[in-house]
Amino acid sequence: MSTRTITAEVPMVPRMTEDPARLVPELADVSAALFKVVGNGSVPRPTISLVQLRAGQIVGSTYLTVLHTGFLRKAGQSEERITSVASWQTSPYFTGAERAALALVEAVLQAPSHGERVSDELYAQAAEHYDAKALTTLMFAIGQVNFFIAVALIAKPVPGRSFTDPWN
Repeated sequence: MSTRTITAEVPMVPRMTEDPARLVPELADVSAALFKVVGNGSVPRPTISLVQLRAGQIVGSTYLTVLHTGFLRKAGQSEERITSVASWQTSPYFTGAERAALALVEAVLQAPSHGERVSDELYAQAAEHYDAKALTTLMFAIGQVNFFIAVALIAKPVPGRSFTDPWN
């Protein structure tokens, strides 16, 4: 396996030359179902995008980071909120509910040195801000982005291209 130097330019072509959705057309049904579940209205769409942006940052996916930054901009979110997602713990731009959601995605994606990923304390903090349906929706929003993390990191679609058409 070759390594790229930090000064090398990254090509603007997907790593996987064939669109995974064309290779496995059943993906469309799974994807549509996930979007329907996550878009049920129990959690504000900007909160879901904040969580999914943070997931993209954590795993180092430019595709997901650009995608969810774009969603947040289209939703009218301020640049301060968008750019401070990486440092949300010390940022004044997030509500308690958003902080709980961001803490959940970090707990799921970053293994602690000891103990459970999602502690009872963290779950209780999130439950203070979200009812059962909303907490379940957040759980699936994190699962949805995790579903697409593999696509983003393995197939490496081109950042900035339409979510439905990154291979063209």
